[in-house]
Amino acid sequence: MAHIPDGVLSAPVLIVGAAVAFAGTAQGLRKLTPERIPQVAVLSAAFFVASLVHFTVGPSSVHLLLTGVTGIILGWASFPAMLVGLFLQAILFGFGGLISLGTNVMNMAVPAVFCSGLFRLLAARGQRTTIMAATILGGLGVMLTALFVAIDLAASGREFLPAAKLLVFAHLPVAAIEAVFSGAAVSVLIRARPDILGLPDDIASARESIEEKAHV
Repeated sequence: MAHIPDGVLSAPVLIVGAAVAFAGTAQGLRKLTPERIPQVAVLSAAFFVASLVHFTVGPSSVHLLLTGVTGIILGWASFPAMLVGLFLQAILFGFGGLISLGTNVMNMAVPAVFCSGLFRLLAARGQRTTIMAATILGGLGVMLTALFVAIDLAASGREFLPAAKLLVFAHLPVAAIEAVFSGAAVSVLIRARPDILGLPDDIASARESIEEKAHV
């Protein structure tokens, strides 16, 4: 479960998480333009709703994260978007905690920003590569978050090692689901709103050319 409740993590882990979340949120707000605020609001709401849906996997439970696709679309703005979503989940439903809020934000937003950087790098190589990259990064974002949570637990006490290992493996099905979803979502956005992804114009025009040939 990616929402770590209060009373589990050690003080050093909480301090590092809070510092990273603060710095990342400040950077995200600094880069956020007024035109992108609606996108952040929509992705924050989608993240809030999706991560409320839990699935039981053995003695644990997992939920959708949307880490990869959120990072692909929002970049550094993933920090404030996820901060709002996690804060509301903590106070409204008791998922996670307020003391561990910074660490939970770090665990999800850092992988999102990492996926964003990789996506920008790979998207420059063409439209097909862009969709393939989105698919891979959708799954990678989930596994990176699971790995971050496992490291937090392991760093907080040896008694958490079995749970940390189980958590990583339990998120493999979620990673597969989100990989397919991310690829499909980016494919639609390339066709409808490539500007949202910040893609070069030649990728969007290449897509239109392929569709025109398919209709001939």
